[in-house]
Amino acid sequence: MAEGRPGGIAPRQLALELLQGVWEERMLLAELEAHPHFTAAPPEVQARAARLARTTLRLSGRADAALKPFVQRPPRPGIRALMRLATVELLAEGEAAHGVVNAAVAIARREQAKAAPMVNAVLRRVAEGGREAWDKAQPQRLPGWLRGRLGAAYGNARVARMEAAFEAAPPLDLTPRDAGALLPEGQALPTGSHRLVRAGQVSALPGYAEGAWWVQDAAAALPARLLAPRPGERVLDLCAAPGGKTLQLAATDASVAALDISEDRLARLRENLARTGLSAEVIAADALNWQPPAPLDAILLDAPCSATGTIRRHPDLPFVKDAAGIKPLFGLQARLADRAVEMLAPGGRLVFCTCSLLPEEGEAQLAGLMARHPGLTTDTEAVAALPGLQPEWHAGPGALRTTPEMWPECGGLDGFFIAALRKN
Repeated sequence: MAEGRPGGIAPRQLALELLQGVWEERMLLAELEAHPHFTAAPPEVQARAARLARTTLRLSGRADAALKPFVQRPPRPGIRALMRLATVELLAEGEAAHGVVNAAVAIARREQAKAAPMVNAVLRRVAEGGREAWDKAQPQRLPGWLRGRLGAAYGNARVARMEAAFEAAPPLDLTPRDAGALLPEGQALPTGSHRLVRAGQVSALPGYAEGAWWVQDAAAALPARLLAPRPGERVLDLCAAPGGKTLQLAATDASVAALDISEDRLARLRENLARTGLSAEVIAADALNWQPPAPLDAILLDAPCSATGTIRRHPDLPFVKDAAGIKPLFGLQARLADRAVEMLAPGGRLVFCTCSLLPEEGEAQLAGLMARHPGLTTDTEAVAALPGLQPEWHAGPGALRTTPEMWPECGGLDGFFIAALRKN
């Protein structure tokens, strides 16, 4: 494992390994960062490496445009990734050229010694004359399979605005445990979330150790607020891990059960429950087979999906996922929604949501669910009672649709589809 100062070679080497894992092995950053090879590095090195990798993924299209005039032949993938990384440091982060170039050359000697002189020459030219091409370049385009689907749903002009939104590092959103929670300095959003533009190390922020809040995108916090459990109600968070919504539900004094098929993912949920002092029954089971002891008053189903609405926070997704990988999710979402309806007591409430931009995982799922269950009605009153909603988020009776280019004056938000339903 590379070791060293946060500003030295070590975080750059580690960032390069992350980028190679995404681009060459098509592995998610979450998988790569859980590997002992990554976690063995000092925390400050991990943090800088993770940030460099994400920034490079967001801006790789601009980096390629800046490199193109100075590269005669396409380099090997590892060297290409290294030059993209260094170009982002030079032109996006304003790092001193001598430090960036020297570090890149040192890494190139380890990766492919013969390429080191070329890396040196190209990066020096980029530092001197790459700015114009960088500034004129378009944002990194989404892969064709995704761009085509989104273009058909929203129009190409709106997709281009989404791509521009994906370039920017998102702010850090927090959900307070209660009204008197100790929060870091930041912006109180009208929906109830708390936003930090520059956060630093999360665990060092005021209120973290006390469990006063947890990290959760402002859009991701809407479904639990829409469900609005009341004290004493029997509430189920279906597909609960990693647990942000479970914490919201538990903070209402309802009787909450959190179910997920992954025991490993539930470990993080348990940690957050312990940190915040909140209580929920945690169940590792397959939602399609599990049976509650009695019908439930309210269910929140955040169904497994393509996660395309979270690309601004997970810029590796477009490089790793493909159309073949997401199609099986459509059927799973429908089966889970049907199962949730079966678990509800008469008069019970269901909030269905996905962090997806695809209508197949949102609007189409709602239409199919209501067609299969004539006894369901949309809960327009629940939506009307939710504070802070923007007019453009409304997507028909009882439904909300957010996309990442929305709310630019507040710093944007993730893409979600959310529907509130009631069982007659």
